[in-house]
Amino acid sequence: MTRQEIFEKLNEVFADVFDEDVVVTDGTTADDIADWDSLTHITLISEVEDTFGMKFSMKDVLGMKNVGEMADIIQKNI
Repeated sequence: MTRQEIFEKLNEVFADVFDEDVVVTDGTTADDIADWDSLTHITLISEVEDTFGMKFSMKDVLGMKNVGEMADIIQKNI
């Protein structure tokens, strides 16, 4: 799966989780999306895992600083 395809799917997941059209980029962080709090983060991680058929490690979840890092981890694990 290409990085572009990963971001297309991530945009769909983010839109579903946040109930709005969200376009994420490599640099998108929780500060960029108003409703992205700790509870929503858990839902987001779960939905991303389901969508891509993979699981993040706790180290991965705690270490992600932006959506680009999330995409890197996804690309390595699918």
